[in-house]
Order: sequence, then C-alpha cells, then structure tokens
Amino acid sequence: MKEEFEKLAAAGKIEGRQVDPLVLLTTSGFCSHRSWGFGRIKTVDTVFARFIIDFPSKPGHTMDLTFAADSLKAIPKDHILARKSVDLEGLQKTAALHHLDLIKVVLNSYGGKATLDQVQAVLVPDVIADDWKKWWEVAKQEMKKDGHFVVPTKKTEAIVYQSQETSLQARLLADFRAAKGLKAKLTIATEFVKSAADLSNKEAAVKEVVAALNADIPSHIRTQTAVALEAIFARDDVAAIINLVPAVDEISAPQLWMQEGVKFGPLLEAIPAAKHRRTLESFKASQPERWSETLRAALNIVSAKLCKEFASIMAANGKMGELKETLARLISQHAASSELLLWLGKERSDDFADILGPEVFRAMLTAMERDQFNEKRSSRLRDFMMSDQDLVADLTGTADIEVVMDLTRALKFSPVFEDMDKRSMLARIVKRHPSVQPLISGEQTKQDSAIYVSWDSLERRKTEYTELVQKKIPANSKEIATARSYGDLRENHEFKAAKEMQKVLMRRKDELEALLNRARGTDFSNVRTDVVNIGTIVHATDLNTRKSEVFTVLGAWDFDAEKNIISYLTPVGQALLNRKVGDEVESEVDGSKRRQRIEKIEAYKPVAPAEPAA
Repeated sequence: MKEEFEKLAAAGKIEGRQVDPLVLLTTSGFCSHRSWGFGRIKTVDTVFARFIIDFPSKPGHTMDLTFAADSLKAIPKDHILARKSVDLEGLQKTAALHHLDLIKVVLNSYGGKATLDQVQAVLVPDVIADDWKKWWEVAKQEMKKDGHFVVPTKKTEAIVYQSQETSLQARLLADFRAAKGLKAKLTIATEFVKSAADLSNKEAAVKEVVAALNADIPSHIRTQTAVALEAIFARDDVAAIINLVPAVDEISAPQLWMQEGVKFGPLLEAIPAAKHRRTLESFKASQPERWSETLRAALNIVSAKLCKEFASIMAANGKMGELKETLARLISQHAASSELLLWLGKERSDDFADILGPEVFRAMLTAMERDQFNEKRSSRLRDFMMSDQDLVADLTGTADIEVVMDLTRALKFSPVFEDMDKRSMLARIVKRHPSVQPLISGEQTKQDSAIYVSWDSLERRKTEYTELVQKKIPANSKEIATARSYGDLRENHEFKAAKEMQKVLMRRKDELEALLNRARGTDFSNVRTDVVNIGTIVHATDLNTRKSEVFTVLGAWDFDAEKNIISYLTPVGQALLNRKVGDEVESEVDGSKRRQRIEKIEAYKPVAPAEPAA
C-alpha cells in the first residue's frame, strides 16, 4: 500500500508526510480517534482517497485519507482493543482459564503498565461480565506469586509487567527497604503476612522485617502512638510466621498501654477501623481491672463506629449492665454526644429497648443544639434523623401524650432544623400521635374539636385507658422480654406475636389519648327544649310508615338500641340537632333514606343509681 499512497502524494491528493502514518494504519487495520474511540478500518479506497471505518457510534464512517493521517492513531493487532474486536470469545476463554495471560495482554497494550481502573475499564463487561471483584482477587494473587508482575499496594499506582523474573520475597523486601516512613513499611509488612506461604526464605525475611520494625517503634510511641501500636501488631504477625521469639528489649502492646500520656480515645480514632477490635482486645488484656471503666469514660468522645465496637466487646464480656447504666445517665443528663446518639439511633436493637424512648429524642435535639457552637460540629446526626422515617415512631411510640406534647414544643422551637425539615419531623410526630395536631397548627380542626360525653361513658374510657397503661402494656413488655430470651428472633414466633400485640396496644393507647383529650363530660342538666339538643328526648313520626318513634339524643359514646338511645354524632342525631317541633328531617341509615317529623321535644332525666342493699 505504500506505493499506492506515494502515487496519491505525487498527484497532490495527500501530503508526503502522511504516507507513513497511512501505511501504519492500513497495516494494523485498527485505529483510535480522540472523540469516537476505537475503530476498525474496513476498506481502503485509493481511487477516492478515503477510508471506511467502523466506530462504535459511527459504523461505516467515511474518512478522507488526509484527515485520517492527522487525526487517527494506529492500534497494533495484538492490542487488547483489537483482540476484543476480532476474537472476543477467545479472550473470554482466556479470562476463565489463564488470568495472567489476559493481564499480560492488557499491560503490553499500554506500554507494559496500567492502573487497576484501566484494566477494569477495558475488560468489563465485554470480556468479564460477572463478578469482576472475585476474578480480580484471584488474578492479583497469581500476579503476586508470578515473578513478572509488580503489583502496587495503592490502587492508583500502575501494575507493571517486566520480562525479567523476580521472586516474590525479593520484590517485597525491595519494597520494604524503599518504603519511606513506618506507616509505609506497615503496608509491606502486611503483604509479607499474606504471602507467607510463598516466601522462599521465611526466616531471613522475617528477621529483617521484625528488626526494622523494632528499630522504628520506640521513636514513634510518643509522637505517633497509633502508628507505633499498628507496628507492634504487624511485627507480631510477621514474627508468628516462623514463631520467632521476641527480643529482650522489644516493646510490647501492654508496655505501650502503660506509657504515660497515652490518650485512649484519640488513639482509637487514629487506628484504622479494621484494627479497632484487635486494639480493644489488646487494651483489655493489658488492663484487666479497668478496661471497662475506660471504655465507658471514652464512650461519649469517640465516633459512632467506635461506640458500636465498644458496645460489642462489653456485651461479649458480660458488661452490658454497666454499658446501659452509662447510656441512661448520659441521656437523662442530656450530656450524650451526637456520635453516641447516632450509634444508638442506628442500633435500636431490642437489647436497648429499655433505654430507647422519648428521652433519647430529646437528647438528640440537645446534642445538635450544643453542636451549633462547636467548631467541629457535624450534621451526621441531623441527616440520620431526617433519613430514618421510623425513628420518631420508634422513640415516642410508648410515651405518654404529655411527654409527646413536650417533645413537640421542643422540636417546634428548636433552631437545628431548617423550616421544611422541621415540618417533615413534626408531620411524623402527628402521624404517630394525631392528638398533638392542634399544638402544631395552633387551632382546633373540626375533627379535633371537643366532643360531649356522659360522665358514665367518660369514666368507662378512663378505666380502659388506665388498665391499658398500667396492666396490659407492661404485661406485653414482659412477654416481649421473655420471648426475646428464647433465642433467634428471626424464627421466634412468640416474639413476633408479642411485637404485633404491642402495635395493637399502642394504637389503642393513641386513640384513647386523642379521645380523652377532646372529651367534655356532662350530666345533660338544664338543657333547652325549644330545639333538639344533646340531652333531649325526641318524639317523631316516620313519614314513610306513619309509625311513632322516640329518640334519646345523648353523648358521643352513648348508645343503647333497646332504649332508643343514640349519640348526637350519628347520622340521625346530626339530622335532628337544632331542629324544632314540626320540622321534617331527612337522614340516611345503612344506605336507605328516612324522613321524620318532630312531634315533641322534652328534657332527658338521668336515672339515679340504685340504693345499695342494706
């Protein structure tokens, strides 16, 4: 093709400098454009001086040779992009059977090295469609064992393929010696532990790494205590590869914990999360008498993640009672930190059922208000409260209505929520406790206005509420606690049944609170009889059947079919109210309309209670 292109150059259709780039493009048959990406050259037309190229977004695209020479970059036939174009199935088989061969193709395509992101971008999803993470972990382990690949510890650094083979131990030792600073050495030391089975001379490698770490640890104890502790853990792990006996002068974890000036909380925060549990176990072993006390003292100054670790280790060692006592004290004093409350709110397990209540909600508001004046204030607790739709219901579900109303006032005037967020939180309270609606809106709606009831019916409702709050709900709480002790809650039918009953009882409690809050007791004395009122007896004629009827219109909760006593809130009662003798009224009962004419109105006289027997 070079001869053909030279003829085109002689004819002035292309420039002479473009001959070699066009020959390279034609020979490889593949190209790359900065905007359209990878392309496959399908046709070379020397008559019209053009290429026909298939790009992913522009199949069969025609491109002038002059433009092609200046804008396209030739892609070799063995490049991973070219191989995907002509032999995708073959690459998929290689990916399944020969991980390193595929990685080698990718690295060679990019000059012998490529980052993890580059490798993933070119292989997924065309070559590797399923479970990339699992595939990569297997491939990475194989690369570490193979002497031709250099796998960096940081994902952003390039993976390198080198023709000269180097043993795993030699590479690790070279990286360890070149590492700058103790923190960098710890990363390589961890690789030694992971690759222990593939080291060629374990004893030599272990002794060199342990000696180097022992030399650095003392200088870091005061200035970088957390790093020194990590180094002690790493050193002990490396030494365990050959059961190396500790040197006489080496510093152990218990010795570090005994150092003057070691601040427990800040040290834990500086330790990576993956090592939190090991650090706590180390402290517990070195301080068997005071570890629990120290954890409880630090509970209010550490992150939510560490609060979870603290609770876990205390529960595992029979210290749950002490933990709950500390939590209850901090919450009742409104001294709990935002992070502590964030963990407790997220946790919300049945282990803390006796703590999780309205006081936790109030403590959350206090903590956020306190954080407003803190330079390191965080919005994590506020964001959590907004995102968790069930938090308000869970924390206030068993609270008395007076407590809920107090919380509502506190939230209404709290400065920690923006207007729309505050409206959302208040709406959640109303959804769980409808009776607080007037407190929020500032006015009584028609539905929530006062209702008039007889003293007898009011006492019955009060008795039901008292029995519910003092007997049924506490009994249900005991049933939940007993059922929880039976084990696995997922298969615990007694626990599920008790929790469902709890919902029923709480729903009835809310209903009674809302009703009692609206109820106004009356004895129906001194009632007007010029019109139908609550506490009157109405004599009427059914205009359809011409039969006489008598209705005694009483309170909202009064009903007795045999005595013709109806509530003033019923359809018939509402139709009769405020009507005079001679008026014809219409009402609908059970889907059928009835018409009556009022003949007489008289006052209702309550029957006096019977005298007790002598």
